[in-house]
Amino acid sequence: MPTKADQQVWYKEAMKLRAAKPEHVLFLCVANSARSQLAESIARSLAPSTVRISSAGSSPESLRTQAVEVMQEIGFDISEYRSKSVDEVERPVDAVITLCAEEACPVWLEEAVRLHWPIPDPAMVGGSRKEQMDAFRDARDELSRRLSVLFGV
Repeated sequence: MPTKADQQVWYKEAMKLRAAKPEHVLFLCVANSARSQLAESIARSLAPSTVRISSAGSSPESLRTQAVEVMQEIGFDISEYRSKSVDEVERPVDAVITLCAEEACPVWLEEAVRLHWPIPDPAMVGGSRKEQMDAFRDARDELSRRLSVLFGV
């Protein structure tokens, strides 16, 4: 559970990035199978049409079916999304938001504003199907909250 200080940090950074008006925002993690895909979909719905939104991973895997399901619950169809490598990202990128929490995050070496939002990986949650789905919902909802601040919605 994030502390109040953690919440203040991401909020201030989101406000700074919002003021910078980036033209291309990249969500970056390791697998590009859950968190960054959720963030890409949500951001596309909230960002102005002039902002390009991308996601990628340093070691892409397959898109998680749970990510597709929790986005369908709120009216988004990401079933055609696919995991992408960092090499596939169109340049230039103005802002990179890394979403890793418990694993080593990939590093973006090119020039860009960098933010780090350590969102726990829902794909790492074991237990019942309900527990797993709740973890994906928690990640989705936290990303929605942060991206609403970033894009001023």
